[in-house]
Amino acid sequence: MNFMLRFNAIRTGYLLGISLVLAAIIYFFASNWGGLDRTVKIVLAAALIVLFYGLSFVFARIRAVPGQQAFLSNIFLVAGCIAFGVSVALLGQIYNSHADSYGLFLIWSVPALLLSWITRYNPFYVLSYVLIHLGLWLYFYPTMQSASYSELESLSIAGVFALVNLGLFLFTFLRRLSSIPLKYISFIVFHIALLTMTNSFALDEYGLVMNIPCIAVIAIGFYVFIKIRLSKTLLTLNALAASAFAVFKFIELAEAYSSSLFFVFGLIFVALLLTGNVWFFRYLNRLGESSPEDGEITDEQKRDAAKPGVETPDMSTPAAKTAVPEERGSEWISKAVSRMIKVVGVLIGSISLIGLITITANVNHTEYVLLGVSLLLMLLMIVIPESRLDSVIRYTLLTISYITGLAAILWSDQTLLSVLFLFVSIAGWFRSRGKRQLFFAYVFVNLNLATILFQQFQEWERWSWTYEFIIFALFFVNAVLYGISYFVFKAGLREHLRDSSLFFSLLFLFWATFFEDVFPHSYMLINVFYFVVVTGMVFAFIRLKQKSAAITSIVFWFIFIGFKYYDLLWTLLYKSFTLALLGVLALGITWWLDRRTPHSGKAASEADHRSFSFMRLSPLLIAIVIVLQLGMIGYQTARSETLLATGASVKLKLAPVDPRSVLQGDYVVLNYDISTPPPSSMNPLQEEDWNRGKVKVVLTPGDQGVYIANRLYQEGEKLAKHEIVLNGQWDGSRIQYGIENYFIPEGTGRTVEQNARYAYIRVSRNGDALLERLAES
Repeated sequence: MNFMLRFNAIRTGYLLGISLVLAAIIYFFASNWGGLDRTVKIVLAAALIVLFYGLSFVFARIRAVPGQQAFLSNIFLVAGCIAFGVSVALLGQIYNSHADSYGLFLIWSVPALLLSWITRYNPFYVLSYVLIHLGLWLYFYPTMQSASYSELESLSIAGVFALVNLGLFLFTFLRRLSSIPLKYISFIVFHIALLTMTNSFALDEYGLVMNIPCIAVIAIGFYVFIKIRLSKTLLTLNALAASAFAVFKFIELAEAYSSSLFFVFGLIFVALLLTGNVWFFRYLNRLGESSPEDGEITDEQKRDAAKPGVETPDMSTPAAKTAVPEERGSEWISKAVSRMIKVVGVLIGSISLIGLITITANVNHTEYVLLGVSLLLMLLMIVIPESRLDSVIRYTLLTISYITGLAAILWSDQTLLSVLFLFVSIAGWFRSRGKRQLFFAYVFVNLNLATILFQQFQEWERWSWTYEFIIFALFFVNAVLYGISYFVFKAGLREHLRDSSLFFSLLFLFWATFFEDVFPHSYMLINVFYFVVVTGMVFAFIRLKQKSAAITSIVFWFIFIGFKYYDLLWTLLYKSFTLALLGVLALGITWWLDRRTPHSGKAASEADHRSFSFMRLSPLLIAIVIVLQLGMIGYQTARSETLLATGASVKLKLAPVDPRSVLQGDYVVLNYDISTPPPSSMNPLQEEDWNRGKVKVVLTPGDQGVYIANRLYQEGEKLAKHEIVLNGQWDGSRIQYGIENYFIPEGTGRTVEQNARYAYIRVSRNGDALLERLAES
């Protein structure tokens, strides 16, 4: 056990170190440092791709870190694919192509998909899934322009996402593709897309009709996951989808038909729903044997495991043991779905009751009525013995009473009522049982404390002082509660208080890292304090074998790195050097600890057996993918350089604004005069919306050598010597030429906005263009 604990801690250290190095590389390229010309940047980007893939090859062949070399080989393989995406983004930055365009993510997805097929490694599956979905989303909703779609077009776009995810889910469900993360992610996103298609608020004409296929899909899901292939996890997710649909439809109906009679019918519906729930699950409990669970080792997986290079599942791990159910009956299933129906029923019933009271109560202050109802419900749930009331109904009513009461005390703005509600909330926390119930109760206790603090200090001269004081006070309270949890409460409550107070301590401390200087350099000090403390917690909790605390700390560590992409301490360039240093330091310390860890005996043998390097198993196929990636970069570079060298130079008038790209850094968006040409020159574009699409614009030189849009190019017409054709995309209101982004060093956007008046572009013979530079004249 001690060996495996240290083994996992070392893997965590390597992963954190590599993540820091990758973040440093992204920061460096996004800074757009002027000290490097574009040739050096391109060579450096290609060298980084080769470096990561080379490290993957080295660790696959050399036992430099026994027990971890296969893990590191695979992680460096993933890092190489990420480095390729960063390099593609860098080419966009160098040659000023679209920021965060769909093309960037789709090109990046090609090697990710190929490596997914070669390795069958879940990180590549998830990376491919994210990249393809980002590409699709940005294709339909580009960042550079506000897309306007009709109801039918919006419905079709949601349908595309639904069909893609349905197909992917069927592939994984039918075991044509083995990836549990993809199976669950695609199932969830499919139902989200399907529910979006039923939205009557946005799709007034089609939303009602789409309710029919949505209900059919949910019904088919219940049938398939119960009768054909029993899957507890998918059945639970299907129940969640049904619950979300029911609540969403109730909200739509309440908005359209809100009245006393409607809420009465809502109460009757809930009574029928809960009664039917009891009768239905009496039948469901008599269901027969189940089929293999998600995560079980099936015959097909056993055959796959016998193939060379396929990882054999480790049945000694806790996850593998729990994958084989002790009881194959339908008891767990009936409980899961029954609870979801009870939650939906109680939620709708509570909304109906509150709506009925609000409409019919003949009082001036409805907030007091809501607070009274919430306190009454809370006290009843606290006092009534557990044996007398279903636990799901109890905790759902408690949650609803928390929400209603919190809304009421915010509405009333009475500190005394807030304190009363706080005491009842704390009593509800003590009365709760189970991790989720205790956590939710603790959430509302914190919200209640925040409300009281706000009511007490809202009169301060500056709102920012009140806001910052509340966050620091909540951090302090939760940190103190975490400290005293070791000494005060009995075992069950102590564990839950420890986990909840740790989560909220880190949450409020992370929140505080966004504050501006409260005193000189406080922003820098708080961020450094957060990073040091959370990094120390990661290793301390792993060493102390506190799994949940370690996971919480790791999650907040990565969240910090992600959110502080631009905000942490210095400019991107200095942040890059700092993170690179920290990454190398983390890797060095982890390697030193790894060398001191004995890698002999049964545990080490099992670790080595479960780990294998994909670079070692499929070196030729992976080498082909690497060459393909380098070829893509080389082709795009050669194409852009040729255009810059041979294209016609054109001067255009512009008016910039200043946003920021996640991967590519600061840039200005350029709005050219030729983007919105005079109607007289572009009459065919003004006729109908269906004219959206590719266009060719003929440019002619005007005053001071500035080119203007003269007309639309007609196929076959001959151009005068001074005329140039430029390819564009008409979106219904303006023309996009693909030269609307100009990437700049960090922090120089304001200067560019104030001084840049003209853009110089290069146009090839076929009408493609590259943005060369901006100038004042």
